[in-house]
Amino acid sequence: MKHIPRKRFGQNFLTDDGVLNNIILAINPQPQDTMVEIGPGLAAMTRLLLQGVDQMHVVELDRDLVERLKKTFDPKKLIIHSADALQFDFSTIPVPAGSKLRVVGNLPYNISSPLLFHLAEIAPHVQDQHFMLQKEVVERMVAEPGSKTYGRLSVMLQWRYKMELMFIVPPTAFEPPPRVESAIVRMIPLENPLHCDQEKLEQVVLKAFSQRRKVIRNCLAGMFTESDLIEVGIDPQLRPETIPLAQYVALANRL
Repeated sequence: MKHIPRKRFGQNFLTDDGVLNNIILAINPQPQDTMVEIGPGLAAMTRLLLQGVDQMHVVELDRDLVERLKKTFDPKKLIIHSADALQFDFSTIPVPAGSKLRVVGNLPYNISSPLLFHLAEIAPHVQDQHFMLQKEVVERMVAEPGSKTYGRLSVMLQWRYKMELMFIVPPTAFEPPPRVESAIVRMIPLENPLHCDQEKLEQVVLKAFSQRRKVIRNCLAGMFTESDLIEVGIDPQLRPETIPLAQYVALANRL
């Protein structure tokens, strides 16, 4: 029976074989990998990944798709977690000593940012992440200071990960086609992120980018004085989108 993609789950299923093969090449699955796929959908990518790994995990919210997966795959090869990825505790997936988790997925675009922040909490236990996301989101993730797309997402994720836009995927690769272009991003957790309390960095960045057209002195008024900014090497007249990660970390460490 044909599965009808559900709008409330943000379902757009990847169906282009060429794109699927390029993604698998980028991921390069190995037999002993502990792999988890978020939102396997109709299992187009799952099938290809299972050709490379001995066993893998999937997290799927749609119960109809969970049933379909159970009927299609050997439970010894595919371990299915019927759950919302935003609530799922990825640290419960058993990983052999000395190994780390590999995370992949065609992420629902309607929850991509909160899901990325949720996964950032387990970054020290992750080897790498390969995701299909809206191109505009990936551009924000990898943006450099001074660009129009540099913002909260850029700072918070670059503090945790080295990231790379691998390639762009057209709407025609999906069923139904989304209205936007997509992109594959590779995220590798940094072994030694700059020392900082995550909540404090989040506070600073959230306040800094809440009024993009204002200069940083005005954006952070009430949190930092002008002399605080100067002491960490920030020109108070600069706009928040021109300030690099290290200086936001320096501010967070003053709270």
